[in-house]
Amino acid sequence: MKTQVAIIGAGPAGLLLSQLLMRAGIETVVLERRSRDYVLSRIRAGVVEWGAVELLEEAGVGARLHAEGLPHDAVYLSSGDRKIRIDFKEECGRQVMVYGQTEITRDLYAAQDVIGATILHGVEDVKIHDLESETPWLSFSHEGAEHLLDCDYVAGCDGFHGVSRATIPDNFLRSFEKIYPFGWLGVLSQTPPAASELIYANHERGFALASMRNPMLSRAYIQVPLTDAVEDWSDEAFWDEFKRRLPADVAATLVTGPSIEKSIAPLRSFVSEPMQWHRLFLCGDAAHIVPPTGAKGLNLAASDVYYLSRALIARYKHNDPARLARYGADALARVWQAMRFSWSLTMLMHRFEGQDGFDRRMQEAELAWLERSATARRNFAENYTGLPY
Repeated sequence: MKTQVAIIGAGPAGLLLSQLLMRAGIETVVLERRSRDYVLSRIRAGVVEWGAVELLEEAGVGARLHAEGLPHDAVYLSSGDRKIRIDFKEECGRQVMVYGQTEITRDLYAAQDVIGATILHGVEDVKIHDLESETPWLSFSHEGAEHLLDCDYVAGCDGFHGVSRATIPDNFLRSFEKIYPFGWLGVLSQTPPAASELIYANHERGFALASMRNPMLSRAYIQVPLTDAVEDWSDEAFWDEFKRRLPADVAATLVTGPSIEKSIAPLRSFVSEPMQWHRLFLCGDAAHIVPPTGAKGLNLAASDVYYLSRALIARYKHNDPARLARYGADALARVWQAMRFSWSLTMLMHRFEGQDGFDRRMQEAELAWLERSATARRNFAENYTGLPY
């Protein structure tokens, strides 16, 4: 087999990159370890920055997003019963779209089917070879047979545990990581959202987030110790605790129901540098992980794809390798800004073991500053809705 760009991973990053490149006339082959049904069963983020919305439009997958997605102009931060509304349109003239990552992946698969993309599922034992040469290649097994794939470049979109980042020599790789001492217990339910906008709640019992996927599909989270298991939490116990952490007026009208998905996600901040090594380019979770507090995971994958797709198109269509040479630097500049925002919001809204009175007063002072200062609200709005590419 031979292609121009080999893409490892058929999550939203890999599929979006393939779609953009193929629409530009660049050949791709996508290799995915899991089945298509498994990829589409993963429940992930639901807040999409407007820059990512525009990139999906460019990829030809914006129709259902605009038909079924929920544009949001604001978000609430709460502390006890006090609510601070940050109006994105008023502060920076932008908005976000609430539309599940699963639906984005579904739309991308459909578009790839139409365009005739080659996506191999159930691929195992992927190895990347000769990246320092002009003719890298991949070996892998698929449906009981061994295969070789020649290519010009490799895009590693295979997540935190994938083979791509592990291919970069240890003496060339630097990792930066912060592990948070708690997780998020999340519940998906067929109930109306708690409020018209997302609510990020700082409460003495811990953080909570009231989110949604559509007008009759809610996503709710509470901060829990890493020692907790999903089995420790019945639906009734979850909703009782969730209500305690929301402002009283919101809790009083909350509609609850059976969970259709329940999981606990640990929180971490992680960045790997560099994001490119010879003819290998990392995208998305293969290069970085953000805590979900700032809604940046999917959006950073989209911005990586933006930089890499532009660079590859410049290389193939205009014989200009300059953007490809600086892909990692361009992507990392935005990654670290999003990392800073996600970290700062995580530190602001959660309760930490051993947190003393001074730490709590600092959280209160920061929330008060957001309430009083248009400058602070604008800064928050610009970062939440997405910094420019």
